[in-house]
Order: sequence, then C-alpha cells, then structure tokens
Amino acid sequence: MIGVFDSGIGGVTVLKELLKIMPNENYLYYSDSKNNPYGDKSNEEIINLSDNVVEYLINQGCKIIVIACNTASAISKEYLRNKYSIPIIAIEPAYKLVVNNEKTLVMATKATINSEKFHKLFDTYDNHNTVLLPCPGLADLIEEGNENKINDYLENKLKDYKDVKNVVLGCTHYPLIKDEIKKVINNANFYDGSLGVAKHTKEILEKNNLIENREGKILFIDSSNNKNKEELFYKILRN
Repeated sequence: MIGVFDSGIGGVTVLKELLKIMPNENYLYYSDSKNNPYGDKSNEEIINLSDNVVEYLINQGCKIIVIACNTASAISKEYLRNKYSIPIIAIEPAYKLVVNNEKTLVMATKATINSEKFHKLFDTYDNHNTVLLPCPGLADLIEEGNENKINDYLENKLKDYKDVKNVVLGCTHYPLIKDEIKKVINNANFYDGSLGVAKHTKEILEKNNLIENREGKILFIDSSNNKNKEELFYKILRN
C-alpha cells in the first residue's frame, strides 16, 4: 500500500497522477485537516505533525510514503528520512521546470517560500525574473470550497501580476483552482510538481521491487473525521 498525506485534500492532485501510472496499487490517503493549514505553523510544529502522520501510515502497512504537501516536504523531509527506513518521497515546487527567463510567479505558502529547501532550489534554477508570492489562507479557502471568497482572494492577491508568463503552483491545493487563477492571469504557462513526484515514486518502487498488481483500492482518512472533506475528495478524484 502507498501512503499519501497532505494537510488537507490538496494532495489529491498528486494521487490522481499516481493513479494514472499505477492504477493497480492500493492507496491510503491521509488528510490532516484537523491541523490545516501547515503553512502558517512553526517548523517544529510541521515536523511533529508530519512525523505523527508518517508513523500512523507505516503502522497501517504502507511500504512507501508520498508527502503530497509542499510545506511538509520542505520542512520535514530530511527529519523523516533520517528517522524511518522506508522510502519517503517529497514533492517540491516545480520551479526547475521553468526553462525561460520570462517573468515568473511562484505561489506557495509562507513556510514553503521561507524554507531552506526551497531557497536551495530557487538559487539553483533562478531565472532572475521571478516573484515569490506567499499566499496565506488560500489553502484554507480551497478546503472550504467557497468560490466567491476564492475569486475575491485571487483578484486582490494577483492584481499586480497579470502580466506574468510562468506561474508555479507551489502548493498541491492550488492546481484545484487553476481555472480560477487563469481568470486573473490568462496568458501564462502553469507548472506544478504532481506528475514529477508520481513518476519518481514509481521509479523508487521499481528500483526496490515493490511494484504490485492488486485491487487498486483507495482509502481516505481525515484527521477531523469531516464527512464533507471525504465527499469533496472523491468528487475531485472522479473529475
């Protein structure tokens, strides 16, 4: 079984890519909505929360863990890999996919943008024409699902960036509102790390002879036992 976790339902964007290339694996998706958002918490809190989730997923029999949360990946990846022996795959903002020097906008949580991991990535691939834009509260609004609030937030937040040519969606929640973002920034290329992390997961499973051909079941668990989250999760998964 493959364990996938996020601070909420945003990681479903990663799960969808995993299912495309490994449809016969069993998946356990853990939504930690009780502690959402991670992006506004301290590094210590993020590490502790991530550690608790990973320990739970391993106890449930997961053979590999996919951190489908950019914030958790940026802050807790090294700690988790040092502590646990099973493979732990971490998503990162797809900034290195931007191969031109056109004006670029990176949308992410404050914790991701401030993290050492992201700054190493940014320094390596800097196109010298990039704006790093923290988007506090946006993941919350996506979890809430209020379209009017989301549109108002985006119009206000992105009003000065309508001319950008590249948009990096540095939070797994953000691809869920890509159409809404396009209403404000309608002439840009969009990048996210979901496909890349899915391919990397398959590579690691193949390398360790862990690929299986099972029922292809998907189990969803939400830390707050919120049935609305579960309904939204499966709705997004089907679309």
